[in-house]
Amino acid sequence: MSTPARRGPVGRLSLRGRVVAISLLLVVAALLGSNALLVTLLERQLVQQLDARVRAAATAAARLPDLTDLPGGAAPRVRDAVEGELTGDVYVAQLDAEGHAQRTLRRPEDSAPRLPVLGTDAVAARDRRPFQVPAEAGDDWRVTVAPLKLADGADTGGSVVVAGSLAPVHSTIRHLGVWMLVIDSLVLVLLGVIAWFAVRAGLRPLRRIETTAAAIASGDLSSRVPQPAITRTELGRLSAALNGMLDRIEAGDAAGAATNERMRTFIADASHELRTPLFGIKGFTELYRMGGMPQRADIDSAMNRIEREAARLVSIVEDLLLLARLDEEATADARLPLRLTPMDLRTLAADALHDLRALAPERPVTLTGPYGGPPGGAPVLGDEARLRQVTSNLVGNAIAHTPPGTPVRIGVGTLDGRAVLELCDQGPGMTADQAAHVFDRFYRADAARGRTATGGAGLGLSIVQSLVTAHHGRVDLRTAPGQGATFCILLPLHGDSSTGGS
Repeated sequence: MSTPARRGPVGRLSLRGRVVAISLLLVVAALLGSNALLVTLLERQLVQQLDARVRAAATAAARLPDLTDLPGGAAPRVRDAVEGELTGDVYVAQLDAEGHAQRTLRRPEDSAPRLPVLGTDAVAARDRRPFQVPAEAGDDWRVTVAPLKLADGADTGGSVVVAGSLAPVHSTIRHLGVWMLVIDSLVLVLLGVIAWFAVRAGLRPLRRIETTAAAIASGDLSSRVPQPAITRTELGRLSAALNGMLDRIEAGDAAGAATNERMRTFIADASHELRTPLFGIKGFTELYRMGGMPQRADIDSAMNRIEREAARLVSIVEDLLLLARLDEEATADARLPLRLTPMDLRTLAADALHDLRALAPERPVTLTGPYGGPPGGAPVLGDEARLRQVTSNLVGNAIAHTPPGTPVRIGVGTLDGRAVLELCDQGPGMTADQAAHVFDRFYRADAARGRTATGGAGLGLSIVQSLVTAHHGRVDLRTAPGQGATFCILLPLHGDSSTGGS
């Protein structure tokens, strides 16, 4: 079993703590780097200034008269010449030609430089160019050696050495380092406090996102992330993306809930519709088994009832299978395999006219164009068998839900570049709520009386809408209470670009 990875101190911090810690680390690195560079440059500048003063003091001392010929008075003169250029610990000595000290003209009490042997050649090589030597104790020294010359400019063979201690430079650097440390500490504390509150304010939208996510996790899909004023920032784009995702999740959840509800209703209604003919068949068979049909006429009547109930059962099952197939094709973003051939809707209109006259001879039936007028041609590319099923369901719906003798008008033709087939009755019509649900499966307009809005099992108009949609068309309904109902089928004209393929 794998063990969880160990997290460092930074990994155990919150996001705000991490941002502040990383920011402070970057500031510390920047301060250390800049301070180190500043100290280095300052130290170099101070050493260069000390070298310039040491060189000037050595030049001034070398211009004095021969120090060996000045009994006892040279040292004050040398001191005056040197002190005009140097302050602090200063070492001055006169060397002979071999580089040995003849006289020490000035020497600090606690320390002195450890000079190398400075013979004539060494003096010529190092003429007035400062160099650094260690001290007997304490800080290093910067040293300059210059040859002594007579009044006429001739060399005496000796030299004068002037050295200045680096103690003031190091003291200045140490004091500067202490002050830098104090100032940097105060700056870091101040920046840490400012960064803490600034990051806290900057991460406030993320906390709102966290709160929203927690609300969504608890089941509140209506929660949304507050949109910041500036939407072009990372947080603005993240908030917009999250809200878009939440909209899709909520819509999908609502659609799923609606689908589940429709499925439960569909299953309940289908079970009820299937149970009715099954119970009829079962009742007649049990009655026969119990001897309740002694006469042959009774048996023949029961068999006729069983046959009708079986036919009704087969019709419901076929309708359900057709709707299930249509739903499967629509879900898979595919098209129902139709046998498309050029045809004219006038043929279907004429057949619907004959069916109505045969099924309800008492009804006045007229054939007109759309919205009245003479009928016209309506060429389409369609599956004639499926479209006949559409007109048969509309005819059955009109007969089932209008009183006997109610006039019916069948219209056919073209309108606004589309083929039109409509069936209009002058029955009681429907309310707006009934019209909104008339194409729902198993919808019942009057559940108390057991009547359905579509007749039969309540699947006819659902099949009509699905088949017309499979032909790239639509079904419109115009109705009002007391004004009848008009079902209008609109299909693409044959040859029009909107027909598409199959």
